[in-house]
Amino acid sequence: MIDKKNITGMILSGGKSSRMGTDKGFLSFNGKSFMQHSIDALNPLVTDIIIVSNNKDYDVFGLKRIEDDIENAGPLAGIYSGLKQSKTDYNLVLSCDIPLISSTILQKLIDAIDEDSEIIQIESHGKTMPLIALYKKQCERTFLKLLNEGERRLQYAVNQCLVKNIILNDNEAYFTKNINTPEALKDITI
Repeated sequence: MIDKKNITGMILSGGKSSRMGTDKGFLSFNGKSFMQHSIDALNPLVTDIIIVSNNKDYDVFGLKRIEDDIENAGPLAGIYSGLKQSKTDYNLVLSCDIPLISSTILQKLIDAIDEDSEIIQIESHGKTMPLIALYKKQCERTFLKLLNEGERRLQYAVNQCLVKNIILNDNEAYFTKNINTPEALKDITI
């Protein structure tokens, strides 16, 4: 089993939140911000957590916050920036808009670590989720090369690496819901 001292948690919170209309990391679900839900899911599994965001308001969480090295380049740049700052071989990456995420789901990524895979990502209902995934530090080089070539698509970048998918059953899939709209938020609070 991988020692948690060799895993960094990263939470990406740099999106424009255009569909939600407000910064999703500060939305509340069950009395806690979306960001706090992600922190709580990561904490038992990692030694360090980095928040990747240009928004200084995230400093309230008392964690290391870094800004994108390459601005306006989407989650690919966010993950690259986090990997660049990480001091560990393994990095659990989450977007800030999955408040139902649990340590149990994230543990499945850690349990799947092998010699070959550079990225281990969740797959739910046939859809891969590169923003609920474990990235090896070595992906940093590949991502920088692609960013320097003008690439911005995260899925394209992921496909340039050795990837393993962890398929969730229907019950587990519930915990990976992205909440991107006010309607989606209402659906989980009912």
